[in-house]
Amino acid sequence: MTPATHRAGAPRATHPAALDAGSGAGAAPASGTGAGTGRAPCHHGELLQGVFLDADGRRCAGLVTLPLAGPGSRADFVRRPGTPPEALTVVPADRGKAARAAGLAVTECARQTGLPPSGGQLRLTGDVPVGLGMGSSTSDVIATVRAVADSYGLRLTSDTVARIAVRAERASDPLMLDARPVLFAQREGRILDVLGPALPPLVVVGCVLGGGAPVDTLALPVRQATDADVQEYERLRALLGRAIATGDVRLLGHVATASARRGQQTLSHPEFETLTAIARRSGAAGVQIAHSGAVAGVLFDPAAPGDLSHRVRACRRALNTHGIPTTRTFTTKESLHGPAHRRGDRPARPDTSRRPSRLPAL
Repeated sequence: MTPATHRAGAPRATHPAALDAGSGAGAAPASGTGAGTGRAPCHHGELLQGVFLDADGRRCAGLVTLPLAGPGSRADFVRRPGTPPEALTVVPADRGKAARAAGLAVTECARQTGLPPSGGQLRLTGDVPVGLGMGSSTSDVIATVRAVADSYGLRLTSDTVARIAVRAERASDPLMLDARPVLFAQREGRILDVLGPALPPLVVVGCVLGGGAPVDTLALPVRQATDADVQEYERLRALLGRAIATGDVRLLGHVATASARRGQQTLSHPEFETLTAIARRSGAAGVQIAHSGAVAGVLFDPAAPGDLSHRVRACRRALNTHGIPTTRTFTTKESLHGPAHRRGDRPARPDTSRRPSRLPAL
């Protein structure tokens, strides 16, 4: 299957900057004060992940994330003019990817402004759980890049942020694109396909598999995609584009479930069949799972006939009964219009370390 077999007019190999129109990205406000702040969200795992074909027919790893409002990272950066650029301090000290991103961002911002690169202090706070596949490191990295740019009086374009993020952590989630549904080449920092302006309304019952234990993605086996795999991923990509274009939540759930099932070839969550069975009995559209972690969600169509609140409550009870802890229930609408409802969230503190969060903090 070639890219030409997809729906006509689907954008291909789009640069993130193409989505910056009207956002002010790239515009330089007044000269920087030497101190800057940046923020970035997280996500709730993937709706689709696999190996796809770009506009040139080349294979690319790609993913479509499920946005999540609420948790996120904040970065505060204070430049110290006259100090060498390597004189960067980071609090907490274990945020190595964010430190690399700060150095790269300093170099880029100094180039754009003509100022000499300098060191500084980066302070990170946030409440994104670690090791669950919610993009905690990318959230730190993007918040850092934005904070450094702010300290120089700049707003970097999304493609520049994506390029720095990939260099800092080798693979980046598309959190710099502010919840827009795109197929993103996470190892290259570019958009393979714009799937639409927004996801259709979804109600997501969040949960964690494996008791919430962090997943060591570096220890996972590497499976090479076959031609048949790529053909199936391309089919799911086309179906997801159709689901978003038509607002078909049932079709979107089918794609997410199929992607999650293929991901089990690597992750092998023992609760997967139980999760999908509960989703069917609850009248859900499907399930989604982080392909690099343990966070998962049961997807409901709020417009489906019947009592949605009853179905959601029944789903939560069943998950907890079967030893799959529930976390939060949220909607895709909240990702664009405000924070999701949470219980038991902890306030972010400057000394928040990169350790697994307690489940209620989700």
